[in-house]
Amino acid sequence: MEFNKLGNSGLSISKIAYGNWINHGGKVNEEMAHACVRAALDVGITTFDTADVYSDTKAEEILGRSLQDVRRESIELCTKVCHPTGNGPNDKGLSRKHILENCHASLRRLQTDYIDVYYAHRYDPTTPLEETMLAFSDLVRQGKVLYIGVSEWTAEQITRAASLARELHIPLIASQPQYSMLWRVIETDVIPTCQREGLGQVVWSPLAQGILTGKYLPQKPVPVQSRANSDAGKPFFNKLARRWMDDNVLTAIQKLKPIAQEMDLTLAQLAVAWVLQNEHVSSAIIGASSPEQVRENALAASVKLEPAIMNQIDGVLEGIIEYDPSKTG
Repeated sequence: MEFNKLGNSGLSISKIAYGNWINHGGKVNEEMAHACVRAALDVGITTFDTADVYSDTKAEEILGRSLQDVRRESIELCTKVCHPTGNGPNDKGLSRKHILENCHASLRRLQTDYIDVYYAHRYDPTTPLEETMLAFSDLVRQGKVLYIGVSEWTAEQITRAASLARELHIPLIASQPQYSMLWRVIETDVIPTCQREGLGQVVWSPLAQGILTGKYLPQKPVPVQSRANSDAGKPFFNKLARRWMDDNVLTAIQKLKPIAQEMDLTLAQLAVAWVLQNEHVSSAIIGASSPEQVRENALAASVKLEPAIMNQIDGVLEGIIEYDPSKTG
């Protein structure tokens, strides 16, 4: 495994992070989830990503149990807050009440004393940003959170948050956006803003919700055991996956297979390696439903793609890549 510094901070994270959005508490049982986490540790992954809302809080619980025998200082444990975790009016958003209460709940579920990177899972337009950043600041001062991040925030929102973080002297170091060969909306505004403000990118869905594995074929039914047919993560996940369920897109993706084969890579490995070629991407989050998938995709950390290969990929996908920065979030 290879490692990068996250943004302008001193924190090193693995170039491949293990995430449990869809799988833990959803698609796979707990025994298999533990096996996947063990496989991640075995290949040198040290960065683990989850969120309070995943699988109705079960994902954090399972990850906590999976890591309970691991030396805490040897890993980077990251989670998020914002989405609803209950039915009450204060069980969502980025108010001081919700952030502090959910941080404490996440610590209990993860069986840890602190969170390495605590993300604002989305921007909350109903709460003053000053209130949100002060709540994060207090958690940092208390030692319950080491670093702060944001997920799917626009460039303007990141700029405002970074200004407040400097005033409060807290380390805002990470942006967690969706990014893949097909989804490049962060390239125009978010990445330049984060570069200026000292945030690194920890990207999710480098496989475009599994589309870039090549398992979805044009003019063929969706595989029964695929994520697109899973109840886990619905309806949000299926909305993302269905975006690419178009014969033109699926045909183009099949044309990427010879490029991957020429480099002795699977299509999934090529897709993960592609996002890591961007110098501003600190880490790519992978999910897995088996230890074999973890081991396969982790190999992408050391793959170098020459400019000619990158250009070839762009040529194959021309016309179907999404660049519109207004679609951030």
